[in-house]
Amino acid sequence: MAAEESDERLAELLATAAGLMLLDLQASGKFVGKSLGQAGDARANAMLMHELRAARPDDAILSEEEKDNVVRCDNRRAWIVDPLDGTREYSEGRSDWAVHVALAIQGVPKVGAVALPGLGLTLTSGSPKPLEPANVPLKMLVSRTRPAAEAVYVAEKLGAELLEMGSAGAKAMAVVRGEADIYLHTGGQYEWDNCAPAAVAVAAGLHVSRVNGSPLVYNCADPYLPDLLICRKELAEEVLRLAAEYSPG
Repeated sequence: MAAEESDERLAELLATAAGLMLLDLQASGKFVGKSLGQAGDARANAMLMHELRAARPDDAILSEEEKDNVVRCDNRRAWIVDPLDGTREYSEGRSDWAVHVALAIQGVPKVGAVALPGLGLTLTSGSPKPLEPANVPLKMLVSRTRPAAEAVYVAEKLGAELLEMGSAGAKAMAVVRGEADIYLHTGGQYEWDNCAPAAVAVAAGLHVSRVNGSPLVYNCADPYLPDLLICRKELAEEVLRLAAEYSPG
């Protein structure tokens, strides 16, 4: 990759290239099950780190697969990367996994690319597509394995249909692509899980925030970022109200 590429183009090229590498590894048959996920994580991460360090040597990097160094917090520009979001889905041969490459500038998700290699797509903040009309009935995305109780409650109140899907990136991009209208998550995530999806969703004109309505902030000393809401803007106020209204038990 060339250092002179724009940030948007660099993110797109890297996410796409990592996705193709992961597809090739999957098709090789050299690894199966958990070992496939582990090999995919390691190889995609090594490639992304090498290319980012070459193209943007002055920028900080936060990756799920790298040992963290909070010195990065002193840098106004931080690349936030998940080399393989949805390792379980990837290992199972499903399509709902992703590669995330994002750039946060002063804590704001400014640039993002989310590759969906199983679908042959890369969505970016640099080339947002017009949003599709809302679904009727509304559709809300939840985890395949641990749907958030708040999301189930909100869906019931809105009369929304629940759709189970794998990785965070796949779910967020389903909203961007118009397959769903709301992605509400409260089950715990880290910055690399949602920075690229947030940047792409913001560029697409969607509402993006924490579940209490506050902004998502990146390149923090503690990268734990446990909840988020990505939805159509006209739904945001009601979804936030219902999420706040939810009470366990």
